[in-house]
Amino acid sequence: MKRLAAIFSSILILLLVGCASVPLAPMDRDLKAKAFLTTPDKASLYIYRNESFGSAIPMTVAINGKTLGQTAAKTYFYLTLPPGQYNVESHAENLINLLLTMESGKNYFVWQEVKMGMNIARCFLQQVDDTTGRAGVMESEMIATSVSGNDLMPLDAPIAKNDSISKKLRELRDLRKDGIITEDDFQQKKQQLLEKL
Repeated sequence: MKRLAAIFSSILILLLVGCASVPLAPMDRDLKAKAFLTTPDKASLYIYRNESFGSAIPMTVAINGKTLGQTAAKTYFYLTLPPGQYNVESHAENLINLLLTMESGKNYFVWQEVKMGMNIARCFLQQVDDTTGRAGVMESEMIATSVSGNDLMPLDAPIAKNDSISKKLRELRDLRKDGIITEDDFQQKKQQLLEKL
C-alpha cells in the first residue's frame, strides 16, 4: 500500500512540475504585442496563463467556438479583433466561458487561472485590469496560432444581407418582363423571398 501511495505521489508531482509545450510565436511578434499599442478600429485581446502550477497540463482556448490552440505555463494568446461581444472558452477538466464586450482602441486582458481538479487541473477565466494583465503578459511568451482577428467576428455583428435573394428577385423580374410568369406568380414568389430576409 505504501508503494502504491509513493507511485501515485510521484505521478502527481510530475503532473504538477512537468511542462507542457506549445508552439511559440517569433520573438519579434512577442515583443511587438508587449508594447500594448492599440489601433483605433480594433480591440486588442490578451489571454494569458502566467502560473507554473499545473504546467504539465495544456489547456485549450477558443473564441466564439473557434479553437486558437493550447496554453502552457507562462504563455499567452494575442489577437486584434473588431469591437463587439466575444465568448472566450477554456477547456481542461472543465469547460468555462467568459463573455466579453470589447470596444475599439482598448486592450483587454483575460487571465486563465489554473486550479487543482479531481483528476487533472481545472481552469477559470477572469477579466483583469490593465496593470494586472500587462504584468501577466510580460512574464509570458506568445503562442503561435493560425487564427487571426480576420477569422473571428463578434457575436453581435450585423448579419450581411443575402445577395442570392437579391439575385433571385432580379431573375423573377426578368421572368415577369419576358412573360414567362404572371404578375400574381411574381408577387407570390417575391413575398416568399422577402420572408427569408
